[in-house]
Amino acid sequence: MSIDRVVMAFAGTMILLSLALSQIHGPNWLWLTAFVGANLLQAAFTGFCPLAIVLKRIGLRPGVAFP
Repeated sequence: MSIDRVVMAFAGTMILLSLALSQIHGPNWLWLTAFVGANLLQAAFTGFCPLAIVLKRIGLRPGVAFP
């Protein structure tokens, strides 16, 4: 699995988890959704993604978006 796919899977998981937690525990969990969305948006423009850096260091193969 490439870094790109792991980043997208992680972001999707965090968004769905925060949406579920907002329904169970309260609306403040929606801030996590906003943070993940903002991080995805800035990564699209800058190419900088902290998770991609970590995944590259542990040896996952690079993808197209995060070489």
